[in-house]
Amino acid sequence: MKIKHYLLILLMSLAYSTSAHTDKKTEDEAAEVSSPKPRIIALAPHIVEMLYDIGAGDQIIATTAHADYPVAAQKIPKIGNSLRIQLERVIELQPDLVIAWQSGNPSDDLARIKQLGFNVVYSQPNTFDDVAKELRLFGKLTGHAEQAERVASKFLADLATIKQQYSNKTPLSSFYEVWSRPLTTIAKGSWPQQFLDVCSISNPFYQAEARYPQVNIEQILQTNIDIIIQPLSENQSAKEGYTWEQWPILPAVKHNQIIKLDADVVHRMTTRSLNALSDLCQQADKSRAYYKNNVSG
Repeated sequence: MKIKHYLLILLMSLAYSTSAHTDKKTEDEAAEVSSPKPRIIALAPHIVEMLYDIGAGDQIIATTAHADYPVAAQKIPKIGNSLRIQLERVIELQPDLVIAWQSGNPSDDLARIKQLGFNVVYSQPNTFDDVAKELRLFGKLTGHAEQAERVASKFLADLATIKQQYSNKTPLSSFYEVWSRPLTTIAKGSWPQQFLDVCSISNPFYQAEARYPQVNIEQILQTNIDIIIQPLSENQSAKEGYTWEQWPILPAVKHNQIIKLDADVVHRMTTRSLNALSDLCQQADKSRAYYKNNVSG
C-alpha cells in the first residue's frame, strides 16, 4: 500500500537525520533569490503544507507523491517520490527555488539538481521548535515573512500552553507502535518522543540506541505498560496494527487503554502536529482517570 511505503520512508528519514537546522550556506544562497515571489518546487508533503500555512501555496509549481494537504495541494503536479525525482521535469519547470527534504529525498538527485545550478534549500525539522524556525525561513525566502512570523509565533504559543497544561501530570508508561511487522517503536531523538515528553508519558525504550528500534513481544511483556499508542493513517485499517488482544497480561490490553492517533498528522512535521499532540495528551488524561477510578494500587 502506497501510504504504508510513505510512512516507512518518513520514519526512516527521521531515524537517519542528523541535523535539526538548515545548512547555513544553502540558506544564504537561497536568500538571494531574485524574484520577490519565487516559483517553488517543494519536495516533501510537510514542506508543501508549511508553504500553504504561510500563504505561499500558490507559488508551488511541483511537488512529490503524498503531498495531499491541504486539499488544494492534491492538484499540484507530482514529479517524484522518495526513490526518484524526475530531473527532466525540474529542468523543464525552471524553478526559482527548490526546497528539498534533506533526509527524505534521494541524495544523488538532490546533488544533481544543485549541479544543474538550481537554488536549493534543505528542510529537516526534527523538533517542534524546528517547525517554527522553518516557517520563518520559508517566509523569508518566499516573500511572506510577516505571515510566517504570525504562524510561527502562534504555533510556539500554542505549544507552550499545551506544555504548561500537562507538565505536572502523573506519568503513564507506554508503548508507541510505529510499525507492527516487525514491531517497531521510538526512542530518544525521534520525532514522536517529544509528544510523549509533553504529555507526561514515559517510554521504557527511551534509551535504545536506534531512534526507531525494532523490539519483540517478550521485551514489551516485561514493561507493564499502562497505555499503547497506535497511530494509523486514514488509509490503514485496524487490522494493520499489532493484535494486542492476545496479550491481556499487559495492563494496557487488560484495561483496553489503546490510544489511536492519526498517523498522517502525528508523523508529519507541520503546525498540524499540535492537533495530534493535544489529542494524545487528552486521551492520556482519560487513561489516567480510568486507572485512578477503576484500578486499585
